[in-house]
Amino acid sequence: MINYMDDLQLAELEHDVQQHGKPDLSFFETYYPKLSRSPEIQKTYALISKIARSNATVLIQGETGTGKELIAGAIQAQSLRAQQIYVTVNCAALPEHLLESELFGHERGAFTGAVSSHVGKFEQADGGTLFLDEIGDMHPSTQAKILRVLQEQAFVRVGGQRTIHVDVRIIAATNKELWEEMESGRFRADLYYRLNVVTLHVPPLRERPEDILILADYFRRKFAAEIKKVVGDLDEETRQLLSHHAWPGNIRELRNLIERAVLVVNPNHEITAKDLALTGKDYFAAGGRDRRREERRGPNLHTLNLEELEKTAITIALQRSKWVQKDAAALLGISARALNYKIAMHKISHSTWRKNAVPEP
Repeated sequence: MINYMDDLQLAELEHDVQQHGKPDLSFFETYYPKLSRSPEIQKTYALISKIARSNATVLIQGETGTGKELIAGAIQAQSLRAQQIYVTVNCAALPEHLLESELFGHERGAFTGAVSSHVGKFEQADGGTLFLDEIGDMHPSTQAKILRVLQEQAFVRVGGQRTIHVDVRIIAATNKELWEEMESGRFRADLYYRLNVVTLHVPPLRERPEDILILADYFRRKFAAEIKKVVGDLDEETRQLLSHHAWPGNIRELRNLIERAVLVVNPNHEITAKDLALTGKDYFAAGGRDRRREERRGPNLHTLNLEELEKTAITIALQRSKWVQKDAAALLGISARALNYKIAMHKISHSTWRKNAVPEP
C-alpha cells in the first residue's frame, strides 16, 4: 500500500494533535504545495511566494470547493501582515442591505433595528487583511462602495457622516467568470480591473487527478487524528473509485466523503467503498460493480420457514452494516435490544463481537 505522506509530515500532524487536540489549520496550506503533484498547483504556490509580501490586491478564481479560501489563507500566512488580523466575509451569504452594513458598519438609527452603532469588517481588518469570498455575487451598488475603499482606503458607515480611513489588504475570490459577468453588466468593469492586479486560477479537482489520493490520505489522517481513532488505509477499490470520480464538489466533496468514512469505519479496518457513501449513480460511474451485484442479490428463498427467513434477514443486515448491531437494527426497523435478543435466539456470532455484551437500552 502506498503512503502519500512521509514520516516527517505525519509526525508534524501527530505532534500538533497532541499539543492542541486537533491539527493546525495551517498544516494543509504549509504542506500541500510540497505534496501536490499538480503542475498548476505548483505554479500557483510559486506565484504566491512572489506576491504574498506585497500589498497588491489578489483575485482568486475557481469552482466551488476547489480550495480558494485555502489559497487566500496561504497568501495571508506568507504576507507581511501575517501577524495582523485576518477577516473573512462570504458575500453570497447575506442580502445586499445586510452585506453593506456587515462590510462598512452602521450608525445607531441608520435603519429599523439599528439600536446601536456597528463596526464593520473593514474597520475590524484595519492593519490586516480582508478576504471577500464569492465577490461575484455582490450587488452592483455595493461593488461601487468596495471600489471606493480600494481606491481611497476610506468609507462612510451606513447612516453616518464621518469618513473612516483604513489600511486593509484585499483578497477576493469567486466561482464565477468575472469577465463574463462584466460583459453582461452584472459586475462593474472598473472594480474588475481594480481587483485584477494579480489573478490566481485554481483548477478543479478533476483536472488534477494526481492529487486526489494525496488529499484523501491527508484527510484520512487528519480526521482520524482529531477523534483519536486508528484507521487503516484506503483499500484498492476505494482508491480506484476516488481516482475515477468526477468530483463536481471538488476538494470540499472529497473532504466530506473521507470525514464520513473515518467516522463509520470500524477501528483498525481499511476504508472500503461502502464507507464512502457515494450515491449509486456516482459509484457506478466511477467504476464500482460489487455493490450492484450485492444489492441485486436478495435473500435465498429456498424455504418459507419464518424462523429461517428471519435469521437470513438478520444476517444480511449485519453483513451490510459490517456487524455493527445498532446499524443492523436500524436497517431491520427494530430496536437494538430486540435485535440482540434475536441474535442470541438464532445463535448468530461474529469474531468482532465481545462475549457477553450487554444489550443496548
